[in-house]
Amino acid sequence: MAENEDFTVVLQDSKAAYVLSNVAEVVERILTFVPTKSLLRIASVCRLWRNCARRVLRTQQQLDWVSACGPSNPKNHALCNMLAEEVEKVFLLPKTVLALVDCEAFNGQAYCYRQNKQAKMRRHSLDPFEEVNRFFPKGCDIMGVVAPGIVMTPSGSFSSVPKEYQEGEAGFAIMFPSIEGVNIKPFHFCEKSMSPTALKEAGLVDNPELRVVLLFVYEACQNGAARFLVQILEPLAKSNALIAGGLVDSYFSPPRHCCLQGQYGVAGFALSGPKVQGASVLLDQEITSPKAAEATIGRLKAAKIPEKNTIGFMFACLGRGENFYKDQANVEADAFHKVFPNTPLFGLFGNGEIGCDRIVKEDYTLCDTDTESLQHEYSTVMTLVHVG
Repeated sequence: MAENEDFTVVLQDSKAAYVLSNVAEVVERILTFVPTKSLLRIASVCRLWRNCARRVLRTQQQLDWVSACGPSNPKNHALCNMLAEEVEKVFLLPKTVLALVDCEAFNGQAYCYRQNKQAKMRRHSLDPFEEVNRFFPKGCDIMGVVAPGIVMTPSGSFSSVPKEYQEGEAGFAIMFPSIEGVNIKPFHFCEKSMSPTALKEAGLVDNPELRVVLLFVYEACQNGAARFLVQILEPLAKSNALIAGGLVDSYFSPPRHCCLQGQYGVAGFALSGPKVQGASVLLDQEITSPKAAEATIGRLKAAKIPEKNTIGFMFACLGRGENFYKDQANVEADAFHKVFPNTPLFGLFGNGEIGCDRIVKEDYTLCDTDTESLQHEYSTVMTLVHVG
């Protein structure tokens, strides 16, 4: 009897081995339950598994994110600690990553590189963005931004309530996979690299498919920075693209670009393609109550943007938040969640805001605007961005 049982087990194992070695449909179905990092390791087992893994990867076109808050150990930001755990569990191959962290736990200049007397580049202090960089595949475009405050949705669910962090340690990393019909191109301009040709190469001008531009302006208080920003905003204001962003502390994009102390610049993403949509509303100084904030954000519904693969971006003035709303916390993030309960919200509190009311109409024309109306203080630009 025992010999018969052993034979049955061997037979069953041999059948399973045959299926897993020859039946692509079964292997592919199983691999859809495997996180991407493990999937890439599995792809090296055999040719069948490699081909199945590739097909599964092509279907993983849902964006994802990791967010973290609270105290961390002295060596790493809370976001780095969370990424070490959560990146192993995601179901996408990141092609583009946007990471934002607060400037409280790490002084903003800690993310910069400084020149010494010999004009050589040296590390000033621990750089969490280099830590972030090691979690993602080579060739992935990673942009790191440091801001005075952070807005983010907790990891794990699109319906989680977003939170505003004007104090304390917080950060997030949004991961975009390669998506058909969506082109996300990072750009970075400083005084020396700015030119009409550079704008064109970045896809910001003469690009009929440009839909959304996210901007992060650093060292904006330096002499010449205001004029420099106008040079970039002028051609964008004439386009049909949605423009949104904020003035931040610093920027870093390993291994190519970093901000030097005292040098101003603009970094961001140009989102192009037929499957990209965007809309934004401006909460100006006259919006002073939760009810008014909710009503203003509700106007974004007119854009009729699909819920899937849509995220909200909130670019708020550091002067808003809890103090602005008479000690009521999380007012604007809560208002967004009431209107869009299944859309995650991310963003920052900064030293100035870029954007305006831009609701897409049926013929895809947008509200007329000019350079001056794109720059604001004591306001919030609330944005919806859809990527396929």
